[in-house]
Amino acid sequence: MPAGGFSVSAPSGVEFEAKITPIVIISCIMAATGGLMFGYDVGISGGVTSMDDFLGKFFPAVLRKKHEDKDSNYCKYDNQGLQLFTSSLYLAGLTATFFASYTTRRLGRRLTMLIAGVFFLVGVVFNGAAQNLAMLIVGRILLGCGVGFANQAVPLFLSEIAPTRIRGGLNILFQLNVTIGILFANLVNYGTDKIHPWGWRLSLSLAGIPAVLLTLGALFVTDTPNSLIERGRLDEGKAVLKKIRGTDNVEPEFNEIVEASRIAQEVKHPFRNLLQRRNRPQLVIAVLLQIFQQFTGINAIMFYAPVLFNTLGFKSDASLYSAVITGAVNVLSTLVSVYSVDRVGRRMLLLEAGVQMFLSQVAIAVVLGIKVTDHSDNLGHGWAIMVVVMVCTFVSSFAWSWGPLGWLIPSETFPLETRSAGQSVTVCVNLLFTFVIAQAFLSMLCHLKYAIFVFFSAWVLVMSVFVLFFLPETKNVPIEEMTERVWKQHWFWKRYMDDDNHHIVNGKKITANNGASV
Repeated sequence: MPAGGFSVSAPSGVEFEAKITPIVIISCIMAATGGLMFGYDVGISGGVTSMDDFLGKFFPAVLRKKHEDKDSNYCKYDNQGLQLFTSSLYLAGLTATFFASYTTRRLGRRLTMLIAGVFFLVGVVFNGAAQNLAMLIVGRILLGCGVGFANQAVPLFLSEIAPTRIRGGLNILFQLNVTIGILFANLVNYGTDKIHPWGWRLSLSLAGIPAVLLTLGALFVTDTPNSLIERGRLDEGKAVLKKIRGTDNVEPEFNEIVEASRIAQEVKHPFRNLLQRRNRPQLVIAVLLQIFQQFTGINAIMFYAPVLFNTLGFKSDASLYSAVITGAVNVLSTLVSVYSVDRVGRRMLLLEAGVQMFLSQVAIAVVLGIKVTDHSDNLGHGWAIMVVVMVCTFVSSFAWSWGPLGWLIPSETFPLETRSAGQSVTVCVNLLFTFVIAQAFLSMLCHLKYAIFVFFSAWVLVMSVFVLFFLPETKNVPIEEMTERVWKQHWFWKRYMDDDNHHIVNGKKITANNGASV
């Protein structure tokens, strides 16, 4: 790929010269394979848990219920043990992210990604060779540890190594790989479902492919200049900065990173520092974005799609067909985000998607409420086509908005002194609410029935109002200039910012040299 040059403007008038160098593109693609592993883990569980061979070995009670017609259409998979198989990954990831915060800051982004790859590989071995439920859960826990470390390090790596004007697009490579991983898992499940009785083992074992890619990628990429400088390796950090920017003129950007690192070194308790007044806007937004992302209802839509597609004639393979179709829509729509996020901005994508998701979920709720009862799912051909279109409409809007931007925005808004801790909180909250939804969704579906889509559409309305009034635009803003150009200019959050030349560190005011902002 030929290098294209451009400049990034700082508020002082200094321009950060940067080119889109091949090493940046290659490093970001290799790092984003962490998303491929995450996506495969998410996608593979849905297909495997629908296989009779898998259910017969680990969840015979669910298998019996699946083939009986007595239960409500909404309640056939309501089983806490089955939900634990899915949700244990997220609970383990939640715990692992606290350790990942330490390794990300002290050992670097690159080594943290390598640790994630090792966890993934060991987890794959346990899952593929599982002889009982205990081995299965241990494998999922190990995979969850890998998710915690990867989700902590990869978004930071991508935000710090990318030139400012394409930071959003390159960071969304992580989410794009998540969607590709889900699609790949669905295609694998479609094939292995016909292999008896060990097809499910092949599905779980093929997770080793993205795990190997992530591990090899972590071995070959270089750490970010921000991470190297933060750990006192200034000469190496400057050399890497020159290499990834494709120019020797890196002094302005280098000096800004050094100044940010100097302030960061004063922070002895980064998690405590997160709670200080000037860090409150970033923390509140990061936490709420993760909660909102899970309460869009994406899990509800993706799970219920098989019933909807079944009415179109996809009989025995209904769940796998529908998963592949929605997975493909997911991937293609994420590409839209890669292209548009640094052109139209973060806010516009979130607000447009809010309208699209709200209308599609309300439409689905109305149709299912009228046409689907506990023991009848006969929508009729015309209504079924409408609902399938609404499903794809919802999935596409999520994929170019809340899916990738829920990770991008927190990774680019925290200052260096709280960035690792902030990302840790971001991942933790995301995995906590993913766990809650994964553990509770099948029971919610059983009790709320079609009204579950009304529940999630109400949340979409709430989150869209929040974006409209409280989420500032971060498009094309250098990562170390967020305080000056974003938070101090926002109508609401500016009240939390201190005087221009002071920073609160462990309860004390520290004056930056020449009034430099961090």
